[in-house]
Amino acid sequence: MPKVSIILTSYNHAKYLREAIDSTLAQTFTDFELIIWDDASTDNSWEIIQSYDDPRIKAFRNDQQRRGIYGINKAISEVAQGEYIAIHHSDDVWEPDKLEKQVEFLAGHSDIGAVFTNALAIGEDSKPFIDETHFYYKRFDQPNRTRHEWLRYFYEKGNALCHPSVLIRKQCYMDCGLYRYGLAQIGDLDMWIRLTLKHQIHVIQDRLVRFRVRSNESNTSGNRPQTRSRGLYEFTLLLNNYLLLSESDDLIRVFPEAGKYCYGDSPVLRYALAMAMLEIKSFAFVVQFPLNILFQVLSDPIESSMVRFEASDFIHLTGELDPLRILEFERLSQAERSEAVKQVQALTEWATSADTYAKSKVEEVEQLQAALEAERQAREIERSEAVKQVQALTEWATSADAYAKTKVEEVEQVQRDAESLKDKLDSYQQYWIFKVFPHPKPKV
Repeated sequence: MPKVSIILTSYNHAKYLREAIDSTLAQTFTDFELIIWDDASTDNSWEIIQSYDDPRIKAFRNDQQRRGIYGINKAISEVAQGEYIAIHHSDDVWEPDKLEKQVEFLAGHSDIGAVFTNALAIGEDSKPFIDETHFYYKRFDQPNRTRHEWLRYFYEKGNALCHPSVLIRKQCYMDCGLYRYGLAQIGDLDMWIRLTLKHQIHVIQDRLVRFRVRSNESNTSGNRPQTRSRGLYEFTLLLNNYLLLSESDDLIRVFPEAGKYCYGDSPVLRYALAMAMLEIKSFAFVVQFPLNILFQVLSDPIESSMVRFEASDFIHLTGELDPLRILEFERLSQAERSEAVKQVQALTEWATSADTYAKSKVEEVEQLQAALEAERQAREIERSEAVKQVQALTEWATSADAYAKTKVEEVEQVQRDAESLKDKLDSYQQYWIFKVFPHPKPKV
C-alpha cells in the first residue's frame, strides 16, 4: 500500500489543472497514490485528467456538482489507502520536495498529528503575487504554536493554515471526524479547530506550496459580499467546538481569562468559556454565542447554583452588548442619512454648476458652428470662383491649341513654298551658266 494518499479536488480549473497534477507527479517522494476527484466540471478538466496514464492516479467524477468536501470525504473514507493524507487543489502548485520533507518530519515526530508548510501566493500567471496589501500576501507564513495557542489564534484571527499544504495522519480523521457538510467558506478551519483540540501540529517554515490568488476575488474564499456574510455566520457555528474543552487546564491554556470563573473542584466550564469570550470579544458578531451559553446555564438549576451570575447580570449584558447589533445599525442608519443629505446637497450644487457650465459650452458650440458655417460658405464661393477660372483657362487653352495648329500649318506651307522657290532658282542658275559659259568642245 502507498505511504501517502493525495486527494486532489478538481472543478473547472482546466487552465491550471495540468500544472497542479504535474507538480504532484514530480515529487521527489514517490510512494503515493493520487486520487483526483472532479466535481462535474463543465470545462475540459475531465479530458485533461483522463489524458494521464500514470498507474498511481485514481480518477473519479461526480455526476453532478457536490462541492469539494464531498470528494475529499469519499476519498478518505472509501478510497485512500495511505497512512498519511495530503490535500491538493486543482489551481495550486506543490514544490518538488514538499512531500519528502513532510513525510520525513511525521516519521520522526509521532506526537504530531499533521504537518503544514508556509505558502507563496501566486497570481493567474503563476508568478509571485506582488500586491503586498492583499489578505493572502503573507497570510500563510506562520510561526509554530502549541495546539492551545492555535486554538486561541483561530478564535481571535480565523484561519491561517494553507489547506493544500497539509499532510495529516489518516488516523486523525478517524479521531476528529471528516469535513462537515454545509460549510462552504471555512470547512478547513473547522477541521483545524477539531484537530488541535486533540493533536499537536507543526508548520514547516519553507514555502512548499504555491497558493493561487485568482483575479476578481474568484477564489472560493475570495473577498466578496456573499462569501464574507457566509463566512461570518459559519464562524459562529464553529464556536461550538470550543465547548469540547472538557478539562479546566485545557480551557485556561486557551483562554487564561477563564481562570477566574472556574470555581471549586467542579467548575462549570461552559460558563467560564462564555465569560472569557465576552471579555475578549475579538469579533462583535460572536457575542450571541456566549450569551446563549449563559442563558442555558441560568436555565439549569444545578449549574446556575454553581456560578456567580444572576439573571439581572444577563439582562444587563444583553442590553449593553447589543447582540443583534440593532443599535449599531441604527447609528449607522442615522449617520448614513446625514451623509446622504450632504451628498444630495453636494450633488445639487454640482448639478447647478454643471448646468451653467453646460449652457456656456452650448453657446460656445453654437458660435463655433456659426463660424464653421461661414467658413464653409466662403470656401464654397472660393471653390465656385476657382471652377470658373479653370473653365476659362480650359477654353483659352483649347483656343490657343487650335491657333497654334493653324500657325504650324502656315509655317509648314511657307517652308514648302520656300523649297519650291529654291528648286526653281537652282534651275535658273544652271541655265544661265551654260548659256554664258558654254563648255569647250573636246579635242579629237
